[in-house]
Amino acid sequence: MSLPPWLAWAREIQAIAQSGLAFTRDAYDRERYQALRALAARIVAGHSDAEPARVEALFAEQAGYATPKVDVRGAVFNAAGEILLVREVVDGGRWTLPGGWADVNLTPAENVVKEVIEESGFEVRVRKLAAVLDRDQQGHYPPLAFSTYKMFFICDIIGGSAKTSLETSEAAFFAEPALPGDLSFGRVLPGQLRRMFEHHRSSGLPTDFD
Repeated sequence: MSLPPWLAWAREIQAIAQSGLAFTRDAYDRERYQALRALAARIVAGHSDAEPARVEALFAEQAGYATPKVDVRGAVFNAAGEILLVREVVDGGRWTLPGGWADVNLTPAENVVKEVIEESGFEVRVRKLAAVLDRDQQGHYPPLAFSTYKMFFICDIIGGSAKTSLETSEAAFFAEPALPGDLSFGRVLPGQLRRMFEHHRSSGLPTDFD
């Protein structure tokens, strides 16, 4: 599914407003950028169930020059060549690769290691960066208010055991022919999982991008 034009426009307006507010020293320009931010919020709210004030508050939390957000995902494989998936507590209890938004003061690899152990109970070592993908170009649904890059890492287990968390209700391994159909499409897609199997089998594959 392609990005709706209205969302692309709203994002661009919000990014202009955010970056403008970060650098302007003129009080009148500040008012104009705040008005642009409110306009972007109304566009998003007008095409969704969200309240304009709530969307504007979300936008107002963003500071500094506007850049894409980063989502990290760990493709963890066991000795049998099966991939680890976790069942989300939210999103209807669907399956996904463990991961989430990257935290500050951690490297990308450190972030994915943290997410995997928190959501599945397994300690892992990152083997390679498999892909850096623009979420909007992949067909994820539903679309997000912010532009997002997704980073996929191939990981090997070095310890731990399957555990649930506040965010996950189950952790299990799946062979490629037996992947579950109820995936969380906002987080991972079937084609991405198949590509992770290819990277696992062929470590020399270059990193996918865009």
